[in-house]
Amino acid sequence: MVSTFRRYFTRHMNALRIASWGLPAIPPTGPVIVYSNHPAWWDAAVYILAADRFLPSHESYAPIDAAMLKQYGVFGRIGAFGVDLESPRGAADFLKASAEILSAPNRALWVTAQGRFSDVRERPLGLKSGIVRLPELAPDCIVIPLAIEYGFWLERGAEAFLAFGKPMRGQDLLNLARPARLERLEIELTTTLDRLSADVQSRDPARFRSLLEGRSGVGGLYDGWRRMAAALRGRGFDPSHEGRPS
Repeated sequence: MVSTFRRYFTRHMNALRIASWGLPAIPPTGPVIVYSNHPAWWDAAVYILAADRFLPSHESYAPIDAAMLKQYGVFGRIGAFGVDLESPRGAADFLKASAEILSAPNRALWVTAQGRFSDVRERPLGLKSGIVRLPELAPDCIVIPLAIEYGFWLERGAEAFLAFGKPMRGQDLLNLARPARLERLEIELTTTLDRLSADVQSRDPARFRSLLEGRSGVGGLYDGWRRMAAALRGRGFDPSHEGRPS
């Protein structure tokens, strides 16, 4: 399934990039909670690809809207579990499932903590209060913020950008009252998002490491004509927007 999503991503997106400073610090033991903003449908694919790349030794799980899971049943085969976070029963089911997942040290729970699609520039982030309960289920966990953003640079396809923030020990978070804990989680994710956005706005690929790259260029007749013109001149052809004949 990871291979399927990798091919799907590179077919529709130009690149998946991670900020050079945003590589995750993965603990050797203990369950991991990754919480992020929720800017787009593509977040699910980013989770799958990031989990495979950065947490290959962990079993990864993620909550997903129950109605959406019915529509995209394939996610249920790779660790997604349906919840209704708009009802008290749904919130209870989420915590029950999370407790079971976090009971093993080699598992990771990925959570879109805003609980809804939100613009990457939205402030405050408005994290759902349920995120503060997760460290209570696994005090030995490590909690890591994940910033996700999308944008268009020079190619026709969009770029996906991500950066992991500073990891927090679950026990340290438990030393805070729930309101202060929620504030801490929001501050850490906001800080990571703001730093990532500054790098995205720079449009400087040197600030990122490329994890996946799709096909450059416009494609079709236009790129076919460009390729033929380069060949007639005895030059190499680079389909990217910045490509220059060689």
